[in-house]
Amino acid sequence: MHVNGKVALVTGAQGIGRAVAQALLHKGAKVALVDWNLEAGLKCKAALDEQFEPEKTVFIQCDVAEQEQLRDTFRKVVDHFGRLDILVNNAGVNNEKNWEKTLQINLVSVISGTYLGLDYMSKQNGGEGGIIINMSSLAGLIPIAQQPVYCASKHGVIGFTRSTALAANLMNSGVRMNAICPGFVNTPILESIEKEENMGQYIEYVAPIKDLMKFHGILDPSVIANGLITLIEDDAFNGAVMKITMSKGIHFQEYTAFENFLKNE
Repeated sequence: MHVNGKVALVTGAQGIGRAVAQALLHKGAKVALVDWNLEAGLKCKAALDEQFEPEKTVFIQCDVAEQEQLRDTFRKVVDHFGRLDILVNNAGVNNEKNWEKTLQINLVSVISGTYLGLDYMSKQNGGEGGIIINMSSLAGLIPIAQQPVYCASKHGVIGFTRSTALAANLMNSGVRMNAICPGFVNTPILESIEKEENMGQYIEYVAPIKDLMKFHGILDPSVIANGLITLIEDDAFNGAVMKITMSKGIHFQEYTAFENFLKNE
């Protein structure tokens, strides 16, 4: 898919979300930024307006965990730009203390957003097709003792994305779906690991996570944005799980085909 002229909705206006918006704008897209944090959203919009034409972006305040707000946001985006071609479900939190919030934002809102995106983009509904990219994490592929709920949410994103990619293809929707699993990224989520209000009972066990950060390094959000552009522009990717690390850069998780998996059981 060519990015130029397309309309993208990106949840989360900080860190990765901001880098993604910038990369999409560089490629000629129009971008709707969505975040519950009004100050962060307006700050991101203002920064992008200094680089790009202001009419190329719009900021909409929305708590993605609230289904009605999310549904209304999608409607506003399509009303404003006239279409939707690219959806990036990026908003996420790390909160082991309020674990229900973590599941609601990291997984439930991704599911809700994906289905809303399909409502607007699917050729079955009169749309023109498109692509949905869901942000997972390496924590969606491995266990982390200090973040069991965060891991559960990110594992869920991968399972849901891969399954809906197959379903969307089966239905000839014209919509591709992929997931990205970055390593440690320089975003506000990293700071949350230091806070008891986020880590709860696991706060006294975070030293190993800090050691891993030092050993493996911390990615700049722009690297994730570059990987996302690759997924958009190469139509061969559907149901892909892109991993991004400091040591290996962009690479992919390999999976056994479902029919072959069953033969080996």
